[in-house]
Amino acid sequence: MSQPSSAEHLTLKPYAALGLAVASASVSAILIRLADAPPLVIGFWRLALASLLLTPFALWLAGNELRHLPRRDLRLTLVSGAFLGLHFATWITSLEYTSVASSVVLVTTAPIFVGLASPLFLHVRLGRGVWLGILLSIAGGVIISFGDMSLSGRALLGDLLALLGAMAISAYFLIGRQLRRRLSLLAYVLPTYWTAAIVLALAAWLADNSFIGYARATWWMLLLLAIFPQIMGHSLMNWSLRHVSPTMVTVSNLAEPIFATILAYFILAETPTPTKAIGGVLVLVGIYVTMQGERQKEASRG
Repeated sequence: MSQPSSAEHLTLKPYAALGLAVASASVSAILIRLADAPPLVIGFWRLALASLLLTPFALWLAGNELRHLPRRDLRLTLVSGAFLGLHFATWITSLEYTSVASSVVLVTTAPIFVGLASPLFLHVRLGRGVWLGILLSIAGGVIISFGDMSLSGRALLGDLLALLGAMAISAYFLIGRQLRRRLSLLAYVLPTYWTAAIVLALAAWLADNSFIGYARATWWMLLLLAIFPQIMGHSLMNWSLRHVSPTMVTVSNLAEPIFATILAYFILAETPTPTKAIGGVLVLVGIYVTMQGERQKEASRG
């Protein structure tokens, strides 16, 4: 097992780190809406700028570990990065079609997909509480999609893209759970982020998107996306995986749709409809019940 770099020895408490991570991630949807650039370009610059900012620190603090990564771990970080790139490609694009509230709530159903995949990849059987949570979340997602369907098929497409983003981020977290047991934070996130940036660059190139020529305000939004949701949000969540259970890390994400929806109301004047509110509550309750079921199962094994 690799020895953790000095970046692991932060004085920040794990739960404080999770709170800061969720608060940082919650501004993502707002910054994306304010950035006047194609979705794939936004995703590319978010990951590329974050990777550029992290590279000197990673080489300084975890350079030896990065140079001696086992081939299996290196391959897994590349796969993890590919799923992260797919997550951003689908989720950021969803914000072009549906509301911030619907997109953020649906993309945070990732723990449900993690629960469904756990028996296959982690050899963990699902308990009754987990299945109840899954059913509640699916019901909430159906209600949200039904409400959007009554408005336009365009919004429904956005909901489906957000769900695909949830599936992709689930794979990213499943791989991350395994790798963070062996790798330090910077040794894991640096190759993962760079891979995601390359995936998004290829997608943007295939879509014939321009990487430059945007207004100064958009570049500020891209830089803020790299600093807050990516470096502070995603990286702190990955750091927390080494210090608290993955269940607690995923549960912390339940606050993100609430913060994002409140910010969207004040900044974008986007008011959630009653249908979205009911569906969103069901999704959040379902995720919470799912995570509680996981915790009880872990406690019974302990």
